[in-house]
Formats: sequence, C-alpha cells, structure tokens
Amino acid sequence: MRTAIVVGAGIGGLAAALALTDRGWSVRVLERAPEVTEVGSGISLWANALRALDALGVGKQVRAQALADVSAGIRDERGRWLSRTDVATLRERFGTPVLIHRADLLEILRSALPEATVRTGISVRAAHIDGTVDHSEGTSTADLIVGADGIRSVVRRAVCGEVAPRYAGYTAWRAVVDTAESLTEFGETWGRGARFGMAPLADGRIYCFAVYNAPENAPGTLDEVRARFAGWHHPIPELLAAADRNTVLHNDIYDIPDLPAFTAGRIALLGDAAHAMTPNLGQGGCQALEDAITLSRLAADPNGLATYDRRRRPRTQMIAKRSARIGSIGQFAAPPLIALRNTALRLAPASAQSRSLAPVLDWTC
Repeated sequence: MRTAIVVGAGIGGLAAALALTDRGWSVRVLERAPEVTEVGSGISLWANALRALDALGVGKQVRAQALADVSAGIRDERGRWLSRTDVATLRERFGTPVLIHRADLLEILRSALPEATVRTGISVRAAHIDGTVDHSEGTSTADLIVGADGIRSVVRRAVCGEVAPRYAGYTAWRAVVDTAESLTEFGETWGRGARFGMAPLADGRIYCFAVYNAPENAPGTLDEVRARFAGWHHPIPELLAAADRNTVLHNDIYDIPDLPAFTAGRIALLGDAAHAMTPNLGQGGCQALEDAITLSRLAADPNGLATYDRRRRPRTQMIAKRSARIGSIGQFAAPPLIALRNTALRLAPASAQSRSLAPVLDWTC
C-alpha cells in the first residue's frame, strides 16, 4: 500500500488526505496545532470548489450546512450600487456558490477521514525529497509528502528554498457576528483605501470583514476599526459594533511570488504553501481543493508529480495575479483613481463578470 504524509490540517491538507485515502493510500496528517479548528471566518465556495467537494463525497454535507450566495455586488461608502452581480446568469452558467463557516468545512472534511488519520500537536521541522519528514516526535518516511502547511511552509523549503511572503499593503479584520441585523443585500463596499464585506451564514450569523491600507505589522484595535468605518452605510457600523473583540481575527494580507516548481522528489505542495494568494477572488480555499483532487489522481503515476506541477502551477499563478490586481484596484486611495474605478464599475455590462469568471470557475475534475 502506498503511504503519504500530509503536513498541515487546513482545508487543502484534509482534502488531500481524504482524496488519497479514497484511492487506497495509507495517510497520516501531521498538524502542529493542538486541535483542528478555526474561529471568526467564513469562506465562499464557488462552483469549481463544489465540484471538488462532490468528488470527495462531501458536497451534499457542505451544501446542507452552507447558505447559497444568491445576492451580491459592490457599493460605495454611502450605499450606492457600483456593480450588481447577475445572479441568474452566474447560477445558470456556473452554479450557485455557497458560504460556510470555515470551522464547519474543516469538521466535515476531518469527519470523513478514518479515525486517527489526523495527529495534532506535532511540529514538522524539515522535509526531504527522499520522502523523510523530521518532526517533534521523531522521523517518518512515506512514498509521498504533501506540503499543505500554509504560506510560511516548512515543506516548501525542500522544493524551492526560502520564499518570503509579500505584504499586499493592506490589513484585514474578520468576524462572525450574532446580531439582530438582517441582510437583504450583501457583498462588498469599496471606499478610499478601504473595503468592507458582509454575507449571512446558514445559522443566522453574519460573516464580515474590514480591509484598509496600513503599514505592515501596524498595531490596531477593534475600536479604531469601528471609528474608521463609522460613517459608512448601514449596517456596517452596526456589524462592527456587534463584533466580539475576543474572537475577531486581525491579519495582514500576504501572497507569495510565483514558485518555479510545486514538486521535487517525493514532495508536492498545495494550497497556500504552493500559491498563497490575496483573498480578493475568494479562490484560496477553492484552489486548494482543486489541488487535492488533481494530486490524488496523479500521484501514483510514475511521472504523476511532474504532471501535477504542469497542470496546477500555471492555473493557480494566473488566478493569484488576478486576485492581486483586484485587490490593488479595490484599495485605491487617490480620489482621481477612485472616481475612474467607480465609473468603470457602473458602466461595465453585466456580462463582463461572467466572462471574467469563466477561466476561474470552469474547472472540472
């Protein structure tokens, strides 16, 4: 029986473990955290990700715990629409995306794995192209090492050496709030060097995020964020007022430069370890799910890892570049650029969004 060690129990790591297990591999997942969980964050799953989840056999469960993302668009700080999503066309062309709490998605993936597959509290110190992994409990060897250990991946060093994440120039606060506010229209609001996003979850709570230009590692408080967005349209101030400072997440936004390879020897990288991207297209987790399916179907072939690299690297790097461009436009701070951006959004035909999304969402297993 072929063996695999997956380093990292995030979305990509658990999906890869499940996909490989379904194909007869013996899999161990090594996770440094004491438990597999995530608080304060939702995730959009577009049609390409849902196809991957269907291939894993958990798509039905995900949809049952998710809410269909049926209305969206972009507004300005006063609440005036700049762009409305053509929901009917997107649904007909690609299928309806859903929004789910990340913790729920992780639990669905973890529960689908055999007992004891995931071992928590184990820190990986190094990986080697011969299939050896050095970790806090000793050394392990496998036929395949999957580096799913995030943007600051340890496993990636064996493939590409040290790769420094790049700061995107803006920071993000994310929260899942329990509030009496109800959303009839949701999506994103774009202002001057700042954005706010909101969407409902299936359990009645609302996932929201606030993004603004800031120096790297700049300190900040939730009260400062509330003050920054105090003049924005309803219900943005109300959502921030309901955010719990004990569960809100604050992270600077990074990506990584294009890697020259996703594989070396017995090692394959996926997810953020391979192509960490800014969240502006909602494709980070979706691409990790695509990676997992593709890798599981190729890994047993003699040249399978080379084929995986050829298929996944150009696609994910293209999507990362698109996401970075959208982020740059969304974070415009100069008034003339904001005026041009907002005018372009208002004048763009509804069909433009569908055409632009097609290369991203048309992926099939």
